[in-house]
Amino acid sequence: MTRITGFQLYKVAPRWLFLKIETDEGISGWGEPIVEGKANTVEACVNELKFYFLGKDPRRIEDHWQVMYRGGFYRGGPVFMSAISGIEQALWDIKGKLYNLPVYEMLGGKAREKIRVYSWIGGDRPSDVAAEAKIKSEQGFTAVKMNATEEMDYIDSFSKVEEAINRIGAVRDAVGKDFGIGIDFHGRVHKSMAKILAKELEPYRPMFIEEPVLPENNEALREIARYTTVPIATGERQYTRWGFKQLLADGYVDIIQPDLSHAGGILECKKIAAMAEAYDVSVAPHCPLGPIALASSLQLDACTPNAIIQEQSLGIHYNAGSDLLDYLVDPSVFKYDDGFVEIPEGPGLGIEVCEESVKEAAERGHEWRNPVWRNADGSVAEW
Repeated sequence: MTRITGFQLYKVAPRWLFLKIETDEGISGWGEPIVEGKANTVEACVNELKFYFLGKDPRRIEDHWQVMYRGGFYRGGPVFMSAISGIEQALWDIKGKLYNLPVYEMLGGKAREKIRVYSWIGGDRPSDVAAEAKIKSEQGFTAVKMNATEEMDYIDSFSKVEEAINRIGAVRDAVGKDFGIGIDFHGRVHKSMAKILAKELEPYRPMFIEEPVLPENNEALREIARYTTVPIATGERQYTRWGFKQLLADGYVDIIQPDLSHAGGILECKKIAAMAEAYDVSVAPHCPLGPIALASSLQLDACTPNAIIQEQSLGIHYNAGSDLLDYLVDPSVFKYDDGFVEIPEGPGLGIEVCEESVKEAAERGHEWRNPVWRNADGSVAEW
């Protein structure tokens, strides 16, 4: 019987943490346990969990998840759930390699051949987005996502609202009426201004507005939904099916965005997606991360009927110095064509990580931190 023999962690640029789980049969699996800006903390959490696994059968994924989650008195949260997520991804990678099957085959088989993807434009402080959107359109993408605003106070100037409207209007003019435009409020906007923005942006027919308020203020979605018919998306900072339960029951979200490196891993997000399907809500997995997280997301997309579009980080503004494909033996495994990406067909997660490149990058490491923003009066603003 296959047994787990070791864990190896690699902190690699631009802001990722990779996990390799090894077995006594020479088969290893890769996961991506990371909270952006808290790589060292998640690494410590993985190291605390790993001792349970040594000598265990990697195939008992559900039982291992239950032990990790329920074996401690305190549960949930971004650090703990991201550590669980990365371990769980690696276990699925091992299991797929043991049985020579892609993960999606073990989760019910394909519901689709490919999944639509979107590309990021702009940056933390969006500018020149119309030109960038045009380039993405010419590259074959059919959808983009962009930040809506810079920092915004509880009550702020209409000039900032106008700037956001003008940017999105310019994008719409550049790419035409059928091109998807996701607008990420990034939790930067408080309820009072989110109502105004949601109403003013509606004529430009966004594909969705994302995190119009912080997740701890999700009750405000009820009021924001009164001001717009634009689909509301959220969920990147929700963890486990219990974190999504009230959000779905309230009925004001149209698209949920669980992150497979944060919310509990592949199977947990499959369960979250099934809950969403029962509420007639679609799924667009959050993934501004690395290739292992994307491969995990694509395995979920393949077997999830209510998945509609996939985020991916190629060329995103965070990836300065290292990009999505840099740690893969075969970068063509993520083949983008006409705005879609094919589902990787190889065993496990369907990718082969270039361990030599990973080890070399890990020697340099990274200390990525998100910026701290302030309002004009010096008070801390949401980033």
